[in-house]
Amino acid sequence: MAVPTVVTDWAGPMVYPSVSVIVPIYNGEPDLPALLAGLMGQEYPPEQVEYCLVDNGSDDLTPQMLQAAVQTGQERGLQFHALPYAAIQSSYAARNAGLAIARGDILAFTDADCQPAPDWLATLVQPFSHATVGLVAGEIKALPSTNWLERYADRQNTLSQHNTLNHPYRPYGQTANLAVRASILQQIGLFRPHLTTGGDADLCWRLQQETDWQIVHAANAVVYHRHRNSLKGLQRQWYRYGCSNRYLQELHNVELMRPLTGREVRYRLLRWGLKELPQATLKLFTSQGTALDLAITPLDLWCTYARTQGQAQARLPENARTIAHLGEDT
Repeated sequence: MAVPTVVTDWAGPMVYPSVSVIVPIYNGEPDLPALLAGLMGQEYPPEQVEYCLVDNGSDDLTPQMLQAAVQTGQERGLQFHALPYAAIQSSYAARNAGLAIARGDILAFTDADCQPAPDWLATLVQPFSHATVGLVAGEIKALPSTNWLERYADRQNTLSQHNTLNHPYRPYGQTANLAVRASILQQIGLFRPHLTTGGDADLCWRLQQETDWQIVHAANAVVYHRHRNSLKGLQRQWYRYGCSNRYLQELHNVELMRPLTGREVRYRLLRWGLKELPQATLKLFTSQGTALDLAITPLDLWCTYARTQGQAQARLPENARTIAHLGEDT
């Protein structure tokens, strides 16, 4: 498995290739103001970048907000495109719809619930100055935590690209912060439009299987994302991870995550009750710890169980094997 090169500071002269930023959006009303502010605040030559915002069948105020963003962008000399797409309810199908109208030499992706730093795009594209680099994964950092569940996810580095770039099968970057040469997608195809999770890994793995392009981790190209702030949201997130594991197992024959045995669960709970909980309680009363320390093991087990359920219950739809290509109807 090739380990991606980590780029933290770009030493060469800055380059600004033409870029299309593609964002799939579904009922993004709560998140769009921060996303749009981040995109409009990018430190990138406006004539070299376009923003393709794809509404994936929203039933809130997303369409109106996107039209307003197009108007505001025009007033500021920015190229914003609002594209409705509802044929397939999938973020990957929506990204493909954006790719169909994209004109940039570099295709960058982020998500509606992300907030890109001002230098995000400029930093993300610099590694493409090397002729061997085909895909760049930026970093995903958490917004300041507002409750104990967000602090738990932050402590576990749940969103970090370090986890996916060190996948035991092959490295991959998450589409919350990813860029690829447009010419590569003409060769390997686009996203699988009927896939609902795992499409970023699939695309990155197809690139590595079919080409010699290198993957780079641009650690200083940052977007910010908020962690799940409820037990239900956390459960859904880890269940979805399990579904992704199952889909990728069927598509690429990668190993599933091993579920914990009943004996392992009992041991971890016993250890938590007899050792970890008393130690965490003592630290809490001596101001050396936090209330979160009391719940680490139960939360770990909760997430592991949700992922195991996702792996066990998910089945890859046959049409999810289809890879879209430029020029085809999506």
